[in-house]
Amino acid sequence: MTPLLLLLLRCLLLPTTAAATSLPADSSRLLAAKAALSDPTSALAAWDSSTSHCRWPHVLCSTSSSSSSSVASLLLSNLSLAGQFPTQLCSLPSLARLDLSYNSLIGPLPPCLAALPSLTHLDLSGNAFSGAVPTSYGQGFPSLLTLNLAGNDLSAGFPAFLANLTTLQELLLAYNPFAPSPLPHDMAAGLPHLRVLWLASCGLVGNIPSSVGDFRSLVNLDLSTNNLTGEIPDTIANLKNVVQIELYSNNLSGRLPQGLGRLQKLRFLDAAMNRFSGEIPPDLFLAPRLESLHLYENDLSGPVPSTLGNATALNDLRLFANRLAGELPPEFGNNSPLQFIDLSDNRISGRIPATLCSAGQLEQLLVLNNELDGPIPAELGQCRTLTRVRLPNNRLSGAVPPDMWGLPHLYLLELAGNALSGAVGPAIAMAQNLSQLLISDNSFAGVLPAQIGALTSLVELSAANNGFSGPLPASLADVSTLGRLDLRNNSFSGELPRDVRRWQKLTQLDLAGNRLTGNIPPELGDLPVLNSLDLSNNEFTGNVPVQLENLKLSLLNLSNNQLTGNLSPLFSGDIYDRSFLGNPSLCRGACPGAAARGRRGLVGSVGSVLTIAGAILILGVAWFWYKYRSQYRRRGGAEAGGGKKWVVTSFHKVEFQEEDILSCLDDEDNVVGTGAAGKVYRAVVGSGGGDDDVVAVKKLFLGFGGGGAAKKDKAVMMKDTMEAEIATLGRIRHKNIVKLWCCLRSGDRGLLVYEYMPNGSLGDLLHGGKGGLLDWPARYRIMLDAAEGLSYLHHDCAPPIVHRDVKSNNILLDADFGAKVADFGVARVIGGDDGPNAAVSAIAGSCGYIAPEYSYTLRITEKSDVYSFGVVMLELVTGKRAVGPELGDEDLVRWVRGSIEHNGVDSVLDPRLAVAGEESTSRDEMRKVLNVALRCASSLPINRPSMRSVVKLLLEVLPDTKPAVAVVDDKKEPIY
Repeated sequence: MTPLLLLLLRCLLLPTTAAATSLPADSSRLLAAKAALSDPTSALAAWDSSTSHCRWPHVLCSTSSSSSSSVASLLLSNLSLAGQFPTQLCSLPSLARLDLSYNSLIGPLPPCLAALPSLTHLDLSGNAFSGAVPTSYGQGFPSLLTLNLAGNDLSAGFPAFLANLTTLQELLLAYNPFAPSPLPHDMAAGLPHLRVLWLASCGLVGNIPSSVGDFRSLVNLDLSTNNLTGEIPDTIANLKNVVQIELYSNNLSGRLPQGLGRLQKLRFLDAAMNRFSGEIPPDLFLAPRLESLHLYENDLSGPVPSTLGNATALNDLRLFANRLAGELPPEFGNNSPLQFIDLSDNRISGRIPATLCSAGQLEQLLVLNNELDGPIPAELGQCRTLTRVRLPNNRLSGAVPPDMWGLPHLYLLELAGNALSGAVGPAIAMAQNLSQLLISDNSFAGVLPAQIGALTSLVELSAANNGFSGPLPASLADVSTLGRLDLRNNSFSGELPRDVRRWQKLTQLDLAGNRLTGNIPPELGDLPVLNSLDLSNNEFTGNVPVQLENLKLSLLNLSNNQLTGNLSPLFSGDIYDRSFLGNPSLCRGACPGAAARGRRGLVGSVGSVLTIAGAILILGVAWFWYKYRSQYRRRGGAEAGGGKKWVVTSFHKVEFQEEDILSCLDDEDNVVGTGAAGKVYRAVVGSGGGDDDVVAVKKLFLGFGGGGAAKKDKAVMMKDTMEAEIATLGRIRHKNIVKLWCCLRSGDRGLLVYEYMPNGSLGDLLHGGKGGLLDWPARYRIMLDAAEGLSYLHHDCAPPIVHRDVKSNNILLDADFGAKVADFGVARVIGGDDGPNAAVSAIAGSCGYIAPEYSYTLRITEKSDVYSFGVVMLELVTGKRAVGPELGDEDLVRWVRGSIEHNGVDSVLDPRLAVAGEESTSRDEMRKVLNVALRCASSLPINRPSMRSVVKLLLEVLPDTKPAVAVVDDKKEPIY
C-alpha cells in the first residue's frame, strides 16, 4: 500500500470530533493573514484560535442570521503593520469594509481585491504601496462606494480606468507620484454618483476639462497641488451640489469664471497660488453660503468688488499678494460674520471700513503693505474678539483708539511703518494676552506707561524710531516673558532699571540712540540667553561690567558713550573692534597712569609673594597629575576612536576633555538607552559623580562600510540625524530644550554629548510601571515645561523649527522632574525658501502621534507638532499609551473621544491619580487640561491652537491667571 493511500485512510478514519473542532474558514484566512504580516506592536496578538474570530479586536462580523460568522469589516488602521498585502483577505466573501490605512505596507496593490463581491469601502491610504494601480480595479468592485489610495507611492500613469466604477461615490487618490497625465475628459460620464474627488498632488497636467461640470452629485472637488494649466472652465458653475472647490497651487491662469455666485451650496473656494489675472468677478460674493475665499498669491488686479459688502456668510477672506487697488466697500463686514481678513501686499487705499467687526466675531485683521490712510476706526477699539492685528507699512495717521491698547484677547498688535501719533494709553494694562507690540517707525511720543509692566505675556516690544521720552518704566523689569526689547532711536532718559534678572528669556536688547545715563547694570551679564546687546549712542558712564563676559553675544555695541576704565582681555579681540568706539576714556590694556599706581602698590603686595609661590607649587603638582591621567585616558580614547583623531565642536563652554567622554564608551554597563539612531551612554566627566558631572553621549555610526543598501540607508539616516541635531540644538538656547554640549567626529563615528537627564524619558516613566510616582502637580508641570519648549521653537526661533517627532519618549526629565524636549533628528526649519508649509519626501514621527493631514499632504507646519503634543497631554491625563492593545482598534485620541461620549469625562482620567488621593480641585484642573489636549488633537489644523496659546491655556488652569484665546491656522481638510 502506498504512503499516499495510507495517509488518505487515516484522514477518513479520524473521529468526528476532530472535524467538529476545525476552524471556520474565515478564522483560518484571518490567521493566515496575520502570519503574513509583521506586527511589531502586537496589535493582532488577541487573534487566537481559542476564541471566535467575531470576538477578535478590529473584526466585525455580519449581523445577518444566515451569515453571522462571516467577516463583514476589518478595521486595521494605524497599527504599525508591515509587509506586503496579505492576499488571504481576498478570500473573505462577505467582506464589505477593509481599512488598512496608516500602516507600513509595501509592494504592489493586490489585484484580487477587485473580485470581492460585497466590498463597499476600501481604504489603503497612508502606506507605501508602489507600482501601478491594477487594471482589474477598473473592471471589478461591483459594489464599491469608497476607494481611498491616497498617500502611497503609486506610479505609472493616472488610473483613468477607475472611471468605470459606476457605483463609486468617493475617489481619493491624492499624494501619489503618478506619471504626468491629463485629467480624463470623459471621467464624469463613468462616475455619475461621485461625491468626493480628491486628486491633490497626483501629477495632473494640462487643462481642466469642461466636462468637470457634469459631476452633478459632486460635493468636494480637490485638484490642488498639481501642474494644471489654462483657465477654469465656465462649466464649473454647473456643480450645483458642490460645497468645497480646492484648486490651489497649480499653474492655472486667465480670468476667474463668471457664474460661481449661482452655486447655492458653495462654502469653500481656494484657488490660491496660481497665475490668475484680471478682476475678481462681482458675482462671486453673491454665492449665498460662501464662508471662505482664498485667492492669495495670484496676479489679480482692479478693485475689490462692491458686492463684497453683500457676502452674508463670509468669515474668511484671503486675497493677499495680488495687485488689487482702490478702496474697500465702506459697508464691508456689515452683513458678514467676518473672522479672518488678509488683504496684505496689495495696493488697497482709502480708509479702513468701520464695519469690519459689526458681527462681533473678527479675530484676525491683516492688511500690511498697502496704501491705507486716515485714522484707525474707533469701532476696532471696541472689537473685543480681536487676537491679531497687522497694519504695518501703510499711511495711517492720528492716534490709536484708546480702547485698542487694552483689547483683552489681542496677542499681536503690529502698527509699524505708519504716521501714527499720540501716546501708548494706560489701558494697555488690560491686554493680558499681548505677546508682541510692534509700533516702530511712527510718530508716537510721550512716556511709556508704567502699566506696560503688567503685561505678563509680552515677548516682544519694538518701538524704535519714534519720539518717546522720559525714563524707562521701572515695571518693565518685571516682564519675565520678554524676549526682544527694541527701543532704539527715541529720547528715553535716565538710568536703566536696576533689577533686570527677571529677563531670563531676553535674547535681544537694543536701546541705541537715546539719552540714557548712569552705569550699565552688571545684572545684564546674568541673562542666560542674551545674544545681542546694543547700548550705543547714549550717555552711559562708568566701567564696562566684567559680568558681560558671561554672555555669548553675536552683537555687542557700546560705542559712543562716556565709559571709562580698562577693558577685560576678553573684549580686546578683533571681533570687538567696533564695539567700543567713541569712548575716549575706555582703554584696551592698561590705561595711562596704571603703571605708576602699580609701583605704589608693589610694596603692599610683597607679603603675598610667598602665598602665591605656594599656590603655584600646588597647582604644578595638580597639573602633573592631570596630564598623567589624561595621557592614560587618551590611550583608551584612541582605541575607542579607531585610532583616528577626534574633531570636537563645542556649542557651550565645557570643562571636560574628549578623553573623559571616550573612556566611558568601552563599558556597556554605561549604556542607558538604545534607539534607531544609536546607543546612549552615561558618562561621568567630573570627579564628584554628581548630576553636574554627568553627561549623556549618543554614539552614531556614520559610515557605509560594505553592508549593502540597508546598511547604507541606516548610515545615511544616522548622518542626517546628527546633522539635524547639530543644526538645531547647536544654535538654540532654552531651559526646556535639552542642551547639546558638543559633538565629536572621527572617521565614520560620531558622538553627540548632551546634558544628562537622570529621570529618563516621560514615556518610560509614565508607562513603565512607575507612572504612579507622577502625581498631578508633577504631570501638570511636565506638560507646561514641554509646551514652553515647543512654543520657543515655533514662535521665538527665526526661522521657526518644527520638531516632527513630538512624543512622550522624546520628553526627558531632569532630577527635579522638570521637562525638556529632546531628539531633534528629524526636525525641520520652515520658512525662507521652503515657504511656510515645507514639503517633505517621507513621513516622520511615531505611530499614534502623527497629525491626520500630515500623512496626506506631506507638508509640515507647526500644527503637526501641536497635534502630537495634544497626544502627549492625553497620555499624562489618562495614563495610557498613544497606541496599544488596551485601546482596541483605536488610537488614544479616538479612544478618549469615544469614552467621553459614552461614559463621561471622568472615565478617561488616570485611576492611579485617584488612588493617590487627588482632591476635587485637581480633578477640575485635569478636566480643563483634557479640554486643551482635545483642542490640540483636533482633526482640523484650523481648530488647533498655536503652541504659544497652548502655554497660555495651560496657565489658565491655575486660578490666578487670565483667560487666553487660541490662535488658529488657515488650512482645511476635505469635506467628505
